[in-house]
Amino acid sequence: MIDPGLLSRALARPMRESSDFDLNPGLRLPTDRALRPAGVLIAVRSGPSGADLILTKRSSRLKHHPGQIAFPGGKVEPGDGGPIGAALRESREEVGLPQDRVTVLGTLPQHETVTGFLVTPVLGIVSGEFTPLPEAGEVEEVFTVPLAHVTTLANFRVERRRWQDEWRRYYAVPYGPYYIWGATARILRGLADRLSSCG
Repeated sequence: MIDPGLLSRALARPMRESSDFDLNPGLRLPTDRALRPAGVLIAVRSGPSGADLILTKRSSRLKHHPGQIAFPGGKVEPGDGGPIGAALRESREEVGLPQDRVTVLGTLPQHETVTGFLVTPVLGIVSGEFTPLPEAGEVEEVFTVPLAHVTTLANFRVERRRWQDEWRRYYAVPYGPYYIWGATARILRGLADRLSSCG
């Protein structure tokens, strides 16, 4: 079962913004860097065994984050009205999720990605059934993971890989064949921190 009250209390907890560079304190970013606003949807729905989270596997042909596990979402376009509108529009386009099936509970602090996006995570509950329709050329697969798995702190680990000739550390929270890492894992880690503090 989904507990909207618990999720709402978690959203109310104070927490700073996050970034892909959180675990690399020695990295100095340009102060004049230009960041593009974006919105992603943390879409939670009731599954056979409890609350599930809807995720996508991005196409390996994409310019940004090819082949990675991601929330549905994308950059803010004119007419979106902001990151929430962008998250809902992109979710409809990427996975076929009707906007009227989503009840938005609120947003998490913004997250800066290594590719220059300032992402607003939008937490929403999906009601009713819908058949995922992966967007051709953009989404390779739509799948779900148990919300409990990706919001349990013990399931997260810190790993590292070479990036621009330096070792970069990042969060990962793998599930079965899906390697959830980078921005997606960092945003989920923030949600897990909030939920754990709610007791």
